[in-house]
Amino acid sequence: MMRRLLIKNAEVNGAAASDVRVAEGVVREIGCLSRQSGEPMISANGGALLPGLHDHHIHLMSTAAAQDSVPCGPPKVHTKNQLIEILQRHSKSSTNWLRGIGYHESIAGNIDRNWLDGFVPHQPVRIQHASGRLWVLNSVAMELLTGSFPAGVEIENGQPTGRIYDSDQWLREHYTHAPPDISGLSDDLCSCGITGVTDMTPENNDDTVDQFMKKVAAGELQQRIHIAGGADMSYPFSSPFVGVGPLKVHLHEHDLPDFDDLVESINQVHRRQRPAAMHCVTQTELVFALSAFQEAGTIPGDRIEHASVTSDDCLQQISQLRLTVVTQPNFVRERGDRYLREVPQSDHPLLYRCASFLNAGIRLAGGTDAPFGEVDPWALMAAAVERKTQKGRSLSPHEALTPEEALHLFMGSAEKPGIARRIHPGARADLCLLSTPWQVARDTLCRENVRMTIIDGEIVYSDKAEEITKAASQCRQPIPIRAPALS
Repeated sequence: MMRRLLIKNAEVNGAAASDVRVAEGVVREIGCLSRQSGEPMISANGGALLPGLHDHHIHLMSTAAAQDSVPCGPPKVHTKNQLIEILQRHSKSSTNWLRGIGYHESIAGNIDRNWLDGFVPHQPVRIQHASGRLWVLNSVAMELLTGSFPAGVEIENGQPTGRIYDSDQWLREHYTHAPPDISGLSDDLCSCGITGVTDMTPENNDDTVDQFMKKVAAGELQQRIHIAGGADMSYPFSSPFVGVGPLKVHLHEHDLPDFDDLVESINQVHRRQRPAAMHCVTQTELVFALSAFQEAGTIPGDRIEHASVTSDDCLQQISQLRLTVVTQPNFVRERGDRYLREVPQSDHPLLYRCASFLNAGIRLAGGTDAPFGEVDPWALMAAAVERKTQKGRSLSPHEALTPEEALHLFMGSAEKPGIARRIHPGARADLCLLSTPWQVARDTLCRENVRMTIIDGEIVYSDKAEEITKAASQCRQPIPIRAPALS
């Protein structure tokens, strides 16, 4: 069936009262247009029509799993007693795993298997640290993991403590589970106006690509997806909805890879015209990554993930190397109070910089880093503009962005983060319609402003189901609507 849609009276690329015709997944015309026979029509009522948002750094499978997990840290859990209460409330005498997320030492210190055994002795429990690098398992859970332990399993006095570092792939291989259903998460992303994502999980491989292909084919994942991962992923590879992204290197300050090996890995993917992305949350990691890029050279698409702490010298080197930065100013709000308490004061001006990157001519893009951050891109935009912690304290207000700059963090394509797209004839019909003009929406950056999301010319989300019904009645065939079903 030909996918057609006419959007009347929208604000397009800053111009008011524009009409947009979509057909077969592509923007066909922009201007003063008349409805064609049998063509569904939506009245935008002057609302801003934007290119669909793209989250440039997210972990889909982990986020879907986290939505079915028990919160074990801020903002929902702040004390040891609260943690004990929530674990015992969710505990059952069964073989079902209890999965916790978001733990931080400020709650109850460096917990281990013995600590967990004291409160949940009969059900397998695994709790993820807020950093994403550590899992803590109780004794029942440890007994389910057979075979030899990898280096990431902490051993004391010849026995595992239940603390397991940087071993997600090994854990996945040692207990049976099906990939999580991500349809609910996909619906949530649609309601935020997100039409594309880049999954930055470092363990991604060709099997992961195959899993996502199946989820797209089944309608479980509606967004277009770019998949970063290991050096051995098939590349180049693309389909209309699934593509392979950069090599993802997850640097750890206390266990950095051999420098020459890292340079060779970058060279290896560069020879295939595949970019590299370096996870850098400390200054040491950033200096190491920049040195590797300096030695290997850079190609378009090479990126720094997070750039959590960036000195002026590193900022200038990022600019000289023409690297893109994909950052998370949402952490200013979500974790800012902890940063102000725990990070040396001299580093406060260097945390999750934004304006300085743009002023240095560096391409800057945004990614929520869900599940380690909130999945809402509009909350990230608001945090980038406000630079306020949850308690209302300012964190480097000189790094604040304008609402337009914050929006542009999500306007880039998967292949070119940091370069804002525009709506034009021939562009993919991946669109986000706001309920108000941009000059109104810019003052209240929130997901509630999203009125409709369109992917590949099909409506995947609307907050006005009655208008979709009205539009459908205008055409001979039902208006194409992908999941979720509107009620």
